Amino acid sequence: MQMEKEFEVARPRAEAAALLADDAVLCDLFPDTQTEIVERKGTRRTVASHYTALGREGVATFHFDFEPGGDVRFEKVCDGRIWRELRGVVKLTERKDKTRVRIALDGRTKALVPEFTIRGPMQDQLEQMAKALKRRLGAKG
Repeated sequence: MQMEKEFEVARPRAEAAALLADDAVLCDLFPDTQTEIVERKGTRRTVASHYTALGREGVATFHFDFEPGGDVRFEKVCDGRIWRELRGVVKLTERKDKTRVRIALDGRTKALVPEFTIRGPMQDQLEQMAKALKRRLGAKG
């Protein structure tokens, strides 16, 4: 399953990349949860997001890898019942005095989990991530 969302922010790419590297921005990608940076190693940050779904508490762990040009690749540690693999990227492309932000997700569910059952929640997550990035990267000053 692949999904993506694009938007522009009124900042140069280098400035948007510097903001994207802020720990608070990473934590904002998971609204309505207690999210924290649990490990830093080189250009990688590991984030733990504590959530409640269907009356059960859980922790989702993501690794964020910062590339030299400012893009960020991420992957979920798939230790639960739904995902076999879930990866993504936040790609920044300069356009004059603006930056195009592209969030792309690519995932495969486990054998007994039909993708159509998770498509809606994943679309919601993608929209929440885009909203958080627009808020944090979009406003100057």
